[in-house]
Amino acid sequence: MTNTTTIRQTSALGSKDRNKTAIAAALGTSVENYDFIAYGTASALYFSAVFFPESDRFVGTMLSFATLAVGFLMRPLGGAIGGYLADRFGRKPVLVGAMLVMGGATFLIGLLPTYATVGVLAPILLVIIRMIQGLAFGAEWGGAITMAYEHAPWNRRGMYAAIPQSGNPLGIALASAMFLICANLEGDWRWRIPFLLSAVLVIVALVVRSRLSESPEFEEAKAEGKIEKNPFLTTIRRDWKGVLRVIALRIVESFAYYSTATYFLNYLTERFPDIRPTALGALTAASIVAIVMTFLAGSLTDRVGRRPIYIVACIIAVLFAFPMYLLTNDGTPALVVAVFIFGIGFIHAALTGTQGSLLTEQFGTSTRTSGASLGYQIAAALGGFAPLLAAVLVGWLGWPGASLLYMSAAVIGLIGILVTRETYGRAERARVNAIVAEERTRVS
Repeated sequence: MTNTTTIRQTSALGSKDRNKTAIAAALGTSVENYDFIAYGTASALYFSAVFFPESDRFVGTMLSFATLAVGFLMRPLGGAIGGYLADRFGRKPVLVGAMLVMGGATFLIGLLPTYATVGVLAPILLVIIRMIQGLAFGAEWGGAITMAYEHAPWNRRGMYAAIPQSGNPLGIALASAMFLICANLEGDWRWRIPFLLSAVLVIVALVVRSRLSESPEFEEAKAEGKIEKNPFLTTIRRDWKGVLRVIALRIVESFAYYSTATYFLNYLTERFPDIRPTALGALTAASIVAIVMTFLAGSLTDRVGRRPIYIVACIIAVLFAFPMYLLTNDGTPALVVAVFIFGIGFIHAALTGTQGSLLTEQFGTSTRTSGASLGYQIAAALGGFAPLLAAVLVGWLGWPGASLLYMSAAVIGLIGILVTRETYGRAERARVNAIVAEERTRVS
């Protein structure tokens, strides 16, 4: 639900820090995604051999993807904790704390001993750090989105909420580019360097985020005594339908990404080892395209509403499930590049660009971070199993198994958006634009 009807004191023109906040949120989400996606890329390309060398190729890949999924299992808990703290004590502290934990965990992965050095202790340490990563990542997203959304002008909330979402593909592009650059290094440095260099990005993002002002809507709710004593329990009791809607809406985006960027990458490079640089380059290019498309999708929601874009993206995802494999099963480089760019640069970007405003508008200020984070991260936990499920289905059915998984997620997302009411329809847009115009005239 939009909350423009309940706001009385915050400015319809947004806060004076609206641009700085959105950019800082994007920098943070880019670092968080760099850290998290670096693990996914390393799982697809290196970890099965580095941490599970005694297994055969298929089992090693399954175990590598299983450790990837462990981090996703921790994300709902991180979302619940981060959402509670953000709705109870403020958005800013959660953003800074999550960044510190995530950055530290990622740096430690770059220092881990391998199976050849310490035996079974290596994968155990990997799983523990992966769990910490999942907690931090789960806590971060909701605070970043709500900060950008609540600082934004009312008639540009789709665009402003898409800015931190654009940080997602930026982080992905940086991680993919780093692995591409390091692909020709000797030995373990091919995967260690990308993790170790994340420390530089974390420091930059921490400096920027530490200078942000708190959300004006949170500050107003706090001044008026409208802060929930237990936002998490209130969300479960009062807004559980909103959480379920967010889960359904997020399933398609989460499965679409990890089925493509992680499993599909592994699928291609296992069959065509020489295509690895091309696939990594395609993933990087797709992520760069997605930065722009995510922003454009969010901006478009301020003009046409949230639902139309999401509906179209889900339908295209359903139609894309089988062609993505049919076009690439012979390893043609140009088609591999085209599939990555279309799947991530357009389909996934349209979904993420819309999500920033669509998902937050399912909740009011007092439970916004808790509700959006919980639903978002539960769906992420399910999506984290996409590579593992795809590997199982391909082992059983061949490549059509992966396509069926992708299509099923897209159908769930389509059903989810069809049963979700428009939060920024024509009447609401007209009303908000009138309020903004009136306030702009008054202050000019």
